[in-house]
Amino acid sequence: MASRIYADRKIVIVTTFVVIGFIYLLRLAYIQLIDRSYTLSANNNVLRYVTQFPARGLLYDRNGKLIVYNEAVYDLMVTPSQVKNLDTAELCRLLDIDKNGFIERLKKAREYSWSSPYAFEKQISKETYGYIEEKLYRFQGFFVQPRTLRKYPQSIGAHILGYIGEVTQKQVEKDVYYKQGDYIGISGIERSYEKELRGIKGMKIRMVDVFNRDVGSFENGRYDTAAVMGNDLYTGLDAELQAYGEKLMQNKRGSIVAIEPSTGEILCFLSSPSYDPNLLVGRIRGKNFELLNEDPVKPLLNRAISGTYPPGSTFKMANDLIALQEGDLTTATRYSCQGPSSSPIKCTHNHQTPLDVFTAIQQSCNPFHWQVFRSIMNDPDYSSVKARYDMWRNHLISMGFGRSLESDLPYEVKGSLPSSNFFDKIYGAGHWNAMTIRSLAIGQGEITVTPLQLVNYAAMAGNRGWFYPPHIVKAIGSEKNKVDYSHKKNVITIDPQFVDVVRKGMEEVVEEGTARGIKIDSISIAGKTGTADNPRGKPHSVFIGYAPVDHPKIAICVIVENAGFGATWAAPIASLMIEKYIRRKITRTNIEENMLNVNLLNN
Repeated sequence: MASRIYADRKIVIVTTFVVIGFIYLLRLAYIQLIDRSYTLSANNNVLRYVTQFPARGLLYDRNGKLIVYNEAVYDLMVTPSQVKNLDTAELCRLLDIDKNGFIERLKKAREYSWSSPYAFEKQISKETYGYIEEKLYRFQGFFVQPRTLRKYPQSIGAHILGYIGEVTQKQVEKDVYYKQGDYIGISGIERSYEKELRGIKGMKIRMVDVFNRDVGSFENGRYDTAAVMGNDLYTGLDAELQAYGEKLMQNKRGSIVAIEPSTGEILCFLSSPSYDPNLLVGRIRGKNFELLNEDPVKPLLNRAISGTYPPGSTFKMANDLIALQEGDLTTATRYSCQGPSSSPIKCTHNHQTPLDVFTAIQQSCNPFHWQVFRSIMNDPDYSSVKARYDMWRNHLISMGFGRSLESDLPYEVKGSLPSSNFFDKIYGAGHWNAMTIRSLAIGQGEITVTPLQLVNYAAMAGNRGWFYPPHIVKAIGSEKNKVDYSHKKNVITIDPQFVDVVRKGMEEVVEEGTARGIKIDSISIAGKTGTADNPRGKPHSVFIGYAPVDHPKIAICVIVENAGFGATWAAPIASLMIEKYIRRKITRTNIEENMLNVNLLNN
């Protein structure tokens, strides 16, 4: 009996081992003949994983003109664990680096990863790559990885187009898409639309022989993935108008911003002094960035969206709108700019008096607008100056002042529109009034605005009281794939009938008023000049306007820093831009010549 039990156990044990052995044989056959994933893992030491970087999306202007495209470059990659029998002197000669430079780079590569590729030499040109490619087989552990860099055919729009650069460690940790050495949009459109522009990375697995030579794809590309190019962007920018504006603003500090009122699309967006965007591309970017950053004229500063200025006399119409809405001003109201009425703010123009609101806008009368502001701050419908000020401020916020306009450009600043609490802290609650803050009557004092806010203000007037957020991109992927801004329409707190009053005054500014010198035959322009006091030098020359008057195609703001009267510099430049956009040519060549030849940088 015992022997029989022993025999049965022996059969069970042997059978178990046979079955297990058979299972292992089947699994081994499956791995070797069917499932190649283990082969892939085992062959890591003879396979090269090459990231396929997608080309960034292209950028087009409103007329279909290509304004940003890509150019091929190459990164020389190194995998430290594969570096053997290296001819250091020859590699240094090819790359034009010294031995110390080579040692330092290889050290960084090893610190990054012993077994992962590291960019040993970045952004090699097509010409240099040709020389390296012929001798690459001699440098085991090194290979070339294709990349693309931005190229700007017209060298315009540096501040609005932006530039790209390497990701920071913080960005790598925040977004798994990025790896050390990747590029990312840093400013302008490149930053705002990074996710749309960057595309999707791919991967190729290549087989490499013992001589570092590529001998073909692994498994016929079974495990490869293709890169997907980023989306093209179609902008509202008019490249020809942009180039002309940059030409006019040479040797001047300031900004020009123009938009299409009916859509909010940005037609022109420039800050001056500017720079060639090609300077911040490729291997020269670091050196050029330092030079630009140290330049005393501050070409990297985006004055159009980050620069803040007193609005000066262009702001007077905002006070008129509020007073008309609140019943503190009518078209029949007359104020004198002589005698006691001229104090505490003097009149700077010689004109008829007393004036109505139309003539006051036309002649930019300071005493008139001081009286308007005082009437708002003394409005009997409100219980205190604090309540009146809050009412005034809320109207201005609806017009786009003191807040973000929610544009699609980065680093938009809000300007300054202090709350009533601000004045309570300075003067004490109940201890301030219209006289205390009188500078606000003429766009001076505590209020500051950006050129983007001013052009939006002009577009609002052209639209009779509404605006879309100013934006640069109109379609993504294809021209038919429009970005919908209809749900972002802003309607101000002023009735359109009162906006019409201001519109008529702006028309008279160009017909008979302070900007009468910029009239253009057959193009009606409404506008307002401004001379914004500046504590650090001469006043800034300011002009805002739109044209044609009945159906505006363009609204514009021009600021020329430290240039004096708005009618002298900003208004003529604005009129040239309007003529260029609507007619596509300039007929008033004498004005053009004056604007092009003057140098105001030393003012």
